[in-house]
Amino acid sequence: MSEKTHVDFWFDPTCPFAWATSRWVLEVEKVRDVEIAWHVMSLSVLNEGRDDISKEYREHVEKAWGPVRVLTAAAQKHGNDVLGDLYTAMGELLHYEKVSDLTEVVTRSLATVGLEPELAEAANGTEYDVALKASHEDGISRVGQEVGTPIIALNGTAFFGPVITRVPTGEIAGKLFDSAVGLASYPYFFEIKRSRTESPQFDVEAN
Repeated sequence: MSEKTHVDFWFDPTCPFAWATSRWVLEVEKVRDVEIAWHVMSLSVLNEGRDDISKEYREHVEKAWGPVRVLTAAAQKHGNDVLGDLYTAMGELLHYEKVSDLTEVVTRSLATVGLEPELAEAANGTEYDVALKASHEDGISRVGQEVGTPIIALNGTAFFGPVITRVPTGEIAGKLFDSAVGLASYPYFFEIKRSRTESPQFDVEAN
């Protein structure tokens, strides 16, 4: 019997690349023996105080505080087990339905998973920022400040990515995962990279 692979996954719900990779990980769960633990990280925290980002992206990360604060508040009140379902609810609205109003994303997502609507108030406050930044730092400290989201740790070995633009399913998802686990097993392996030629496409089959 194969040994269970523990997957720690750090995400910002507004990031389409994290969303693509997270949906792949859920496909992997169907064909491999894995245990997934979800963790919040934040593009807002990552880019806080930076002056080398575009005005458009700065506006995005300034608004992106809300969803991660609400996710953190939900985890603080109900435990980390709520993160996977709440992330899925938010991501479906953001990346499939293309809802741009983050207040609407938060309120609808809380309703979808049956959490108290009062959690939405966390979006506009700083009460949970210490916990949010601690979760973010736990992920980013494993890979370095020069990366983004997602971060995945496979049995404790962490990487930025994998960055994928399509979501493989079935055995294709499993084979990609096997490759990632294999690379993670070498303590001297750190990085593979090439220029990306497409953005995430959630309506295109990966093969």
